[in-house]
Amino acid sequence: MATATVSVPTPRPSFKNVAELQEYLGGVPLERIRMQPLPGQATEEDILRIHAQEGPICELIDGILVEKPMATYEALVAGMLLTFINNYLYDHDIGIALPGDGLLRLLPGRVRAPDVSFISWKRMPNQELGREAIASLAPDLAVEVLSPSNTEAEIGQKIQEYFGAGGKLVWIVDPNARTVRVYTSPRRSVLLTEDDTLDGRKVLPGFSLSVRQWFARASRRPRRR
Repeated sequence: MATATVSVPTPRPSFKNVAELQEYLGGVPLERIRMQPLPGQATEEDILRIHAQEGPICELIDGILVEKPMATYEALVAGMLLTFINNYLYDHDIGIALPGDGLLRLLPGRVRAPDVSFISWKRMPNQELGREAIASLAPDLAVEVLSPSNTEAEIGQKIQEYFGAGGKLVWIVDPNARTVRVYTSPRRSVLLTEDDTLDGRKVLPGFSLSVRQWFARASRRPRRR
């Protein structure tokens, strides 16, 4: 049975209008901003309740709930990457990989759910993942697969948070362009295309994946008999 989470009190921002609220969240579409509970009053328990009763995954930004979009194809792209990473971890037991509903408390008042995340054993107390519903862990690697409603400012905020919490590597995946932008710091990145190979660097030593192979697997058709 999952251990109940305890919300961490955080300063609540105030807004004069909806435009200020939207700007604070990186310009996300209004339909993704939850108004119940009112912005500034939401807690981690609300994330878990909404997911259990309604299904959507929400992220928590200073008492504000924002629904996380994930269309079917984007979910497939993320799931295929998770498979590749788990296959690697089978032979390299250095940590665990989580899917897009793996909630992580990065900072007080900030709960994120990367589409794929890798967390090394050394980040976990006693090298063991606890049973709390929302783990207070920063991912060594965070992966975000872009959806049409993601904005550049929203993704920029997430990149800052991942590194601010102690992350080492962020991959921003554009499934339409079939590219991966690899961040090694908030200001340092390189764009990979289908002609390139994704490298796990020091986070996943020895892991490599052809970007073309990844998207080909995510887009494949049934084998002909």
